[in-house]
Amino acid sequence: MKVVVCIKQVPDTKGGVKFKPDGTLDRAAMLTIMNPDDKAGLEAALRLKDQYGAEVTVVTMGLPKAEEVLREAMAMGADNGILVTDRVLGGADTWATSQTLAGALRNLDYDLIITGRQAIDGDTAQVGPQISEHLGIPVISYAQEIQIDGDSVIVKRQYDDRYHMLKAKMPCLITALSELNEPRYMTPGGIFDAYKKDITVWGRNDLKDVLDSNLGLKGSPTQIAKASDKVRKGAGEKVVLDPTASVNYIVDKLTEKHVL
Repeated sequence: MKVVVCIKQVPDTKGGVKFKPDGTLDRAAMLTIMNPDDKAGLEAALRLKDQYGAEVTVVTMGLPKAEEVLREAMAMGADNGILVTDRVLGGADTWATSQTLAGALRNLDYDLIITGRQAIDGDTAQVGPQISEHLGIPVISYAQEIQIDGDSVIVKRQYDDRYHMLKAKMPCLITALSELNEPRYMTPGGIFDAYKKDITVWGRNDLKDVLDSNLGLKGSPTQIAKASDKVRKGAGEKVVLDPTASVNYIVDKLTEKHVL
C-alpha cells in the first residue's frame, strides 16, 4: 500500500505575520511550523504504515527552506520526502497550488492521498478537493476516522452536529481534520535517520500535464486586494447598571444588531 501525504510549511502566527509589497506572505522572513491539519493527516498515514506496512511519501510545495518540514515528517516516520520548488511557482493561489501538486503527484504511484482540511495561513479548504478533481479521483473531506477495507477506504466524516460514514474505492483523496488524532513526536533516532536520507527536489520541468498559464502568481485567478496582520479589537463599551437595567441594555443591543 502506498500513501502520499501533502504537507505545508506555514507561518507560526505566534511569531507575527509579514507581507511583501505585492500583498503575498513573506514566508522567508517568518518562523514556520507544519500545518496542524496536515500533521494529523501524516499521523493517519503513519498509523496505516504501522498497521499495514504502507509506504509513506510526503510532498510539499514551497521555498527551499520547506525541506525542514519534510525532515520533520521523515523523523516522525515517513519513508520519502519530495520538495516541489521553483521560482515560477511563487505567489500561487489555491488553483495554481493544486495544479502544481497534481502535476507532481502524477509522477507517483499511490493508493491513498491525504491532505489537511485547510492551512492556517489561508483557511480556504480548497487545495485538497481541487487536487482530486485534477487527478480524477474521489475525495472524502473532513475525516475524523479512517479505516481500510480491502481496496476501499471507509471514512467517518464530520458534518455539523453529526457525521457521515462514507466508503470509496482507492485511489482516493482524504482531507484530514486536526481532531483526527494526536500526532506522534519525533524520536532522536528518527531525527538522525531523517538527516541521512536524501530529499527529492522537483521543479517546473518535473510537473506532468500542467500548463504554464496555470502556475505561480501569473496563473492565479485570485488576486489579493489588501493584506494585513490581525486587527486588534478596541476596549469596547463598559457600563455599570443594576440587574434590571442590565437586562434591558443587553436586549436593546441584541435587537439593534438584529440578533433578536
